[in-house]
Amino acid sequence: AHVVLPYHKTLDEIKELKRGKDKIGTTKRGIGPAYADKITRTGIRMIDLIDEKLLPKKLENNLNEKDAIFGKLYELKISNQEKKDILKKYREYGQLLKKYVTDVSLYLNQAINEEKNILFEGAQGTLLDIDHGTFPYVTSSNPIAGGACIGTGVGPTKIDRVMGITKAYTTRVGRGPFPTEMQGKLEESTRQKGGEFGATTGRPRRCGWFDAVLVNYAVRINGMDSMVLTKIDVLSDFDKIKICTSYKYHGETIKEFPVNLEILENCIPVYEEMEGWKGDISQITKYEDLPQQLKAYINRIEELVKTKVVIVSVGPKRSQTIVREKVFK
Repeated sequence: AHVVLPYHKTLDEIKELKRGKDKIGTTKRGIGPAYADKITRTGIRMIDLIDEKLLPKKLENNLNEKDAIFGKLYELKISNQEKKDILKKYREYGQLLKKYVTDVSLYLNQAINEEKNILFEGAQGTLLDIDHGTFPYVTSSNPIAGGACIGTGVGPTKIDRVMGITKAYTTRVGRGPFPTEMQGKLEESTRQKGGEFGATTGRPRRCGWFDAVLVNYAVRINGMDSMVLTKIDVLSDFDKIKICTSYKYHGETIKEFPVNLEILENCIPVYEEMEGWKGDISQITKYEDLPQQLKAYINRIEELVKTKVVIVSVGPKRSQTIVREKVFK
């Protein structure tokens, strides 16, 4: 695990500011620059942070390098006092966290050998994946299912199943292509009802109709066995509900998610329109009691993405989760 340091956050803010109208929508938390250090093999890892003898030298090298970058590119300076303060603070952090640091791969594989159950949860979403997302509007890591193996040191043959989680509509935070994005009051009402504001920055999320082309891509990239459909209650006020089944680009019908950003930014979504189920569903606890129109919506999603929806949520509480099929041991 690599450590985000103050100079990473400063770099993140400066670079985003310098992009002007071409901002990528970073959270400015220093994640990208920390990953850059990882790739250039200069980053500070947790194992370095807890090593009181090694940390000062590695941190000094990094601070001197960043100071040179700040000076030559941005006319900024890291003072000697700031360098001393960072070293002191992060040495303390290392000793404070030391008892929580372990060999995660060994720990988890021992648990697997003892037949314990392990659940990996990915952050963010498929289209924010550094390799398979809408580059450059992506994060710096691999939040797809394969990232669980890379990030934990658990081999792929140890993974029993992959469950995808998606909302009953589509959202995106920050910049980037969004073919099914709603507009005006429709988007705002969906945002407010769904509480669609970024967990890290509080930025309003962009909202759109369910995009089966996109979800099909996510099913393929992640190797999903089943799906969870959340926030279905947010759509309860609509008379008609749309599902995007394909895109149009210069008259051509596109059914597979395009990797070309130019196409994705300029394609037109093709919709099927379904009847809404108008009414409060938040107290329903059995799948068979859901409105027929809602079950038809779920069935159509399953047909389009070729994956069964095994769990449906009709509200934010645990009691508002409807399990159609037992997926955990």
